Amino acid sequence: MVTGAFDAVLCDVDGVIRFFDEGRVAALERAAGVAEGSAAAVGFAPENDLPLLLGQIGRAQWVDSIARGLAGRVPEAEARGLAEAFANAPFRADEDVVGLLRRVREHCRVVLVTNAPAWLDEDLALLGLTDLADEVVNSSLVGSAKPDRRIYEIAAERAGASPERCLFVDDRQENVDAAVALGMTGVRYRGPEDLRRALAAVLG
Repeated sequence: MVTGAFDAVLCDVDGVIRFFDEGRVAALERAAGVAEGSAAAVGFAPENDLPLLLGQIGRAQWVDSIARGLAGRVPEAEARGLAEAFANAPFRADEDVVGLLRRVREHCRVVLVTNAPAWLDEDLALLGLTDLADEVVNSSLVGSAKPDRRIYEIAAERAGASPERCLFVDDRQENVDAAVALGMTGVRYRGPEDLRRALAAVLG
């Protein structure tokens, strides 16, 4: 249970603030005769995803790796189309979560802590969220990805808060567990109500 106030709220982006629309990708997968989720399975496989999230490759190389991973199951042109569609899927922000974080920022520092590609700032600008947080700790720019301990330490440092005074919010349990191991209060996010309850200590 979350009790007491905090000096900083550290919040994940994807799966908490931002959500992708995979409708076109799913339609292309059905047309190609492969299971829905095939592009995601390849794109998020550690050998393809981790180099992107650590800033070792860019979007073009990531698309290439997805296309290669799909090439054995569908013709090359369809594999390329699927890879491009997946890597460029449209996205939206959850306005309930955005509203809560904007309110929290009036009381304490907010830091986004995310495993994301190097173009995240461009995506936040498209969403109108460049002013949502005091800091953005992006794995591809700091060279450390959740649940590695270092990215949490960087986030706390940028927040100007000790880990014990940080509330960490993420939709993945392993990332929450890593934050708790460092001394932070962790909240597993499943929906806006989880965040609302967690932030009650800050918002009063």
